[in-house]
Amino acid sequence: MDMQTLAIFLLATFCAGGVAWVLVYPYLSGEKAAERRMSSIAKSSVPTSKGISRALKSRREQVETSLKELEERAKKSKSPPLSIRLAQSGLPLTKRRFVIISASLGVVVFAVAYILDGGLIPAVLLGFAAGLGLPRWILSYLKKRREAKFLDRFPDAIDVVVRGIKSGLPLGDSLRVIAAEALEPIRTEFRLILETQAVGVPLSEACSKLFERMPLPEANFFAIVITIQQKSGGNLSEALNNLSKVLRDRKKMKGKIRAMSTEARVSAAIIGALPVAVMSLVYLSSPDYIAPLWTETLGQLMLAASVIWMGIGVMVMKKMINFNI
Repeated sequence: MDMQTLAIFLLATFCAGGVAWVLVYPYLSGEKAAERRMSSIAKSSVPTSKGISRALKSRREQVETSLKELEERAKKSKSPPLSIRLAQSGLPLTKRRFVIISASLGVVVFAVAYILDGGLIPAVLLGFAAGLGLPRWILSYLKKRREAKFLDRFPDAIDVVVRGIKSGLPLGDSLRVIAAEALEPIRTEFRLILETQAVGVPLSEACSKLFERMPLPEANFFAIVITIQQKSGGNLSEALNNLSKVLRDRKKMKGKIRAMSTEARVSAAIIGALPVAVMSLVYLSSPDYIAPLWTETLGQLMLAASVIWMGIGVMVMKKMINFNI
C-alpha cells in the first residue's frame, strides 16, 4: 500500500470518527436528556394562555362577588333601624333614651297647647309633630352635618394611609395614626374600624361596616378598594391614591353644581317664603280681614289645602334643585 492510499484511509477514518463523535456523544454523555429536561421545565414554568385566562377569570369572579356583597349591604342600609341612625348622627344616646325624650317632648307640647285653649285636635297634632317629627328631623339634620364633615376630611385621611404604606408601614398602623390624630368624625369612624378588627373581624368586613355608619358613596368606595385588595391582591397604595383623586374630583364637582344652582335655591326660598310673609303682613295690618281663615270652617279647609299644596310645591322645587353625583 503506497503512502497516498494510506493517507486517504486515515483521513476517511478520522472524518468518520468525527461525525460519529458529533452524532453519538450527546446521547452517550446525557446532554440530550438534560436539554429535554430543561425544555420541559421551561415550558411548565411559562404560563399558558389558558392558565392566564383562568387566573383572570377567578380574579374577576372575586371582584364581582365582593361588589355584589357590598351592593346588598347598601340596599339594606337604605332603611336602617333607629339605633344605626343614632350612630350615624353621632348622638351619644341609646334607642330607649331617645324614645323617652321624644315621648316626653310630645307630651309637654300637647299639654302646653291644650292649656292655652288651642283645642284638643290642634293640641294632639302639635304633640304628635313634636314627639315624632321634630326629634327625627333633628336626627336627620345632625346626620347630614356629620356626613358633610366626614366628606370634607376623608380624602386627607386616605392620603395619610397612602403615605404610610409607601413609607413601609402596614395598613393597620396607618389606620391607627388616623384614629389617633385625625379630626372628628374621621377619628371615631377609623377607631371603630380598628376595634371591630381587634375582636376577630377581617379588615375588609370591618371597613365595609363603615358604610353602615356613614352611608355615603365615598365610604362605599373605600370599602370596595380594601375588600378587593384583601381578596385579590394588588398595589394598595396606588388604588387608594386613585381613590383620593376621585373623591377630590367629586368634591370639586359638587361645589361647582352647588354654585350653579345657587340662583335656583334662592328663587325657591323666596317663592316658598312669600305666602307666609304676605299672610303675616296682612295679619299685622288688618287682622279682622284674614281671621276667617282659622275661625271659619271653610277658611280652615282652605288653609289646610293651601298648606298641602304649598308643601307639594316645596318638595317639587327641592327635587328640581338637588343634584346627586
